[in-house]
Amino acid sequence: MQQFGKIYNNRRVLVTGHTGFKGSWLSLWLQELGAIVSGLALAPDTHPNHWELLKLDMQEDRADIRDSAAVAGCLDRTRPEIVFHLAAQPLVRRSYQDPLETWSTNVIGTANLLEACRNTPGVRAVLVITTDKVYDNNEWPWGYRETDRLGGHDPYSASKAATELVANSFRKSFFNTLSSPLLATARAGNVIGGSDWSEDRLIPDLIRAVQSGSSLEIRSPKATRPWQHVLECLSGYLLLGQKLLEGYSEFADAWNFGPEQDSNRTVADVLAGLKNYWPQINWHQTSEIQPHEANLLYLDSAKAKRLLGWQPVWTLEDGLSATVEWYSAFIENNRVLSRQQLTAFVKTALDKGLGWVAE
Repeated sequence: MQQFGKIYNNRRVLVTGHTGFKGSWLSLWLQELGAIVSGLALAPDTHPNHWELLKLDMQEDRADIRDSAAVAGCLDRTRPEIVFHLAAQPLVRRSYQDPLETWSTNVIGTANLLEACRNTPGVRAVLVITTDKVYDNNEWPWGYRETDRLGGHDPYSASKAATELVANSFRKSFFNTLSSPLLATARAGNVIGGSDWSEDRLIPDLIRAVQSGSSLEIRSPKATRPWQHVLECLSGYLLLGQKLLEGYSEFADAWNFGPEQDSNRTVADVLAGLKNYWPQINWHQTSEIQPHEANLLYLDSAKAKRLLGWQPVWTLEDGLSATVEWYSAFIENNRVLSRQQLTAFVKTALDKGLGWVAE
């Protein structure tokens, strides 16, 4: 199957944050597309972790994105044609515990990366990954569009909104000539999928509770989020990256990649869906006062659908099923189903006639 016009075949690609959940899945997909992938990230902070399980053969730099010299050195060695910037402090509750780490990683780290891209010959495209939480959340019952006001209550959300401002500033100030890299940002929903072992995320916490035979403590069962499988947003990133590499400057902008509206479900709904696969799941709501988190959040992805031709591939139920399948195979038989699930995802996209894949 031909994907993304074969644009990534033999293309030098740098993924920052490649040892993380999203970054490791993206690195796998890029290698399957024939890209020459390199990575810049800290060592994985969980065991097990997807990066080590995949055993990908690729050049990597273990460095902190806040170290400007290390970032510049990495780009000088790897000379990427496109950079996918995923390195970040990605957890809301951790941002309350260490706000300075969050701000410095997400904002200064991004500035370091963009400055290195500006000074590295051959970089043609840069895609900065932020989050659906960059919007000034008014708890509206409709989706946020790319033109809506940025904001953020907690340090994580606010730092990611600031990341968007950093990217926009670099785009207008430095990446504004015909020879400059094209720079875009991408905002996705609450990502699920096999191989995530992060703390304070619903499904990894649930896996740990199931394995220990305990009841999972839930903070906000009525909170609604735009849930999507990790491969959904990655397909959007790769499609957007294709347009940037092809030189279409009109795509150097901000983009939402969220699920269909019926995949905006409450935490309790997701838990009920997972219980269909794991009857042993038990959960209870905590009685302790929790730091502020938004209760209602939707993304409007009409722009990506209209201009990029992007569409979600799997339903939320499909994503939940794939997630349970991945963890079950790993827990019960030490099998890693990532490649098989990627193949199944691409096949479904082909069957649905999505434009980024063809026979």
